[in-house]
Amino acid sequence: MQIHVVQRGQSLYEIGQIYGVPYQQIMSANELETDRLAVGQALVIPIIGSYYWVRPGDSLYKIAAIHSQSVERLAEINGIDPRAVLYIGQRIYIPEPSKTPLDSLLYVEPRNPVSADMLIEVRKRVEDLTYLAIFSYEVQRDGSLKAPSLADMPTIAKNAGVINMLVLTNLEEYTFSAELAHVIFTDQTIQNRMIEQAITIAKQIGYDDIHFDFELLFPEDRELYNQLLRNARKQIHSAGLTLSSALAPKASDVMTGIYGAHDYKTHGEIVDFVVLMTYEWGYTYSAPQAVSPIGPVTKVVEYAVSEIPVDKIFLGQNLYGYDWSAPFGQSQAATALSPKAATTLAITEGVSIDYSEVAQAPHFTYYDAQGTEHEVWFEDARSINKKFELLKKFKLRGIMYWKLGLAFPQNWLLLEDQFIIRKR
Repeated sequence: MQIHVVQRGQSLYEIGQIYGVPYQQIMSANELETDRLAVGQALVIPIIGSYYWVRPGDSLYKIAAIHSQSVERLAEINGIDPRAVLYIGQRIYIPEPSKTPLDSLLYVEPRNPVSADMLIEVRKRVEDLTYLAIFSYEVQRDGSLKAPSLADMPTIAKNAGVINMLVLTNLEEYTFSAELAHVIFTDQTIQNRMIEQAITIAKQIGYDDIHFDFELLFPEDRELYNQLLRNARKQIHSAGLTLSSALAPKASDVMTGIYGAHDYKTHGEIVDFVVLMTYEWGYTYSAPQAVSPIGPVTKVVEYAVSEIPVDKIFLGQNLYGYDWSAPFGQSQAATALSPKAATTLAITEGVSIDYSEVAQAPHFTYYDAQGTEHEVWFEDARSINKKFELLKKFKLRGIMYWKLGLAFPQNWLLLEDQFIIRKR
């Protein structure tokens, strides 16, 4: 696959000519609704392998190293001498690399009732998944569970060889409740009822993993949470199921604040795998910024691999961005939107898309009909490719996506191109 960034004056037809691909195939691959483009828009070109244009200071050796190829292979495929001096702008064909095995996990948050569109999306994505996480079973104060709407999702997943995950949360009135979690941590009867009900439901529905997503906890409940997981592990493993947990993004062993109760090392020892929630640097009420900037995400991964075996770690990835409106960083809530919707918005508003090399994320600014300034940060083929490089560099077990229903066709194209998705 080739990632192409639209230059001023380029059309889809001209881009297709560059790569020898009908422009209709480019539209279909990227799920474009119009042939209009935005300057700076990233496109995935559906070709086998990719092309690289020589830049100042490049050598065949350097290009080969960047793309994990041998100099001899690149020279042979491109019909050039391995010792030849390259000229700026020279096109070098890069053959398709070998694919890396990877687990893929996708959260789905069904509404009541489950829409036909959501079921279509589940069917569309199951071939690219190892796990489907149903969000969520809300733990009540007596330890009983409030179930989400399911429709046929577990059956669709199971028939495609996908592992269903039952997600337990401390959500109460649509908010993560530290007080609710504390009740569960400190009352053994309530705690055991929660675990027993989760196992019973798992057997009835066909869940093979029970996943704890307890967030925004009291930091002083850190060891209590660890004890709950130890208790859960015994019962869940005895039932023939696996256990996993979600971890807040930490770059060190912070023991205070809303992330303090998440103990990376101990979770890594107790559960079968963890998912890192490496997103929400840019969030609903923040100043405009990348949702998952590469620098902070990398620091979280570096810390995680120092505490947890790499074959237990999933990197979290957002399938959304935000549209902030002025005045920024105040009480005005940002609007979440999919990468596809963000790109369409830039085209509609007639603005160029910029790309932050520091954050490795696309963004743009526009003004609405009332003259209010907006700033949008989102994900595209370039930003997701940088996350894929992290996965390979640290040899992580997998990638986790939040969440189904936010259109990002480029992600799935590149995922299929670079990885072999494991089925368990």
